[in-house]
Amino acid sequence: RATTEIYTLAPHDALPIYDKFMYCIGCGAHVPDSNGPTHKYLGASPGCWKIFGDILAKEYSDPAYMTVHRLTVDAYALQHPGDKSPQTIQSVNLHLMALCAALEYHVAYPFIPKVMNKRVKEYKGIFTWLTPPESLGNITVVDVAKAKTVEEHEKLVHDWAKSVWNAWSEYHKIATGYLHRVIE
Repeated sequence: RATTEIYTLAPHDALPIYDKFMYCIGCGAHVPDSNGPTHKYLGASPGCWKIFGDILAKEYSDPAYMTVHRLTVDAYALQHPGDKSPQTIQSVNLHLMALCAALEYHVAYPFIPKVMNKRVKEYKGIFTWLTPPESLGNITVVDVAKAKTVEEHEKLVHDWAKSVWNAWSEYHKIATGYLHRVIE
């Protein structure tokens, strides 16, 4: 359902070489098979979670990469929705609203958390489980990890976010409706 390319590192990256790979339980990417940590409720394999962590480290360590951080987080969360629970219900709905705000309404990324937090407590009870689509998008964190420049990173993250947003198209009206309630 997603890319099957193997995660490779640039020669200057000092991470171990993996000899076993698996498909991530969330996004389906071909990732290192490791026993590392994962997120509390996102449905990600340890190898995929590690790649995401590497990308976050790059974004936090260089302001030039941070410009698309909001999209990175939303795309990853929506490709790893996890199992139905109060946390995942809220997570999927909020990240879908955030992508809607960014991609459909062109809300500036720094303002999206303000929009999301504005009345989230008021609307917490109205969110429902959105059954994840069969395909969660054809670009994954593995593709983004291959970026060698800031420009490549930005383009890949934008393309990733659009791919994920399009994968969840069945729920665009719901996300838009929730977003309108928050913006009003």
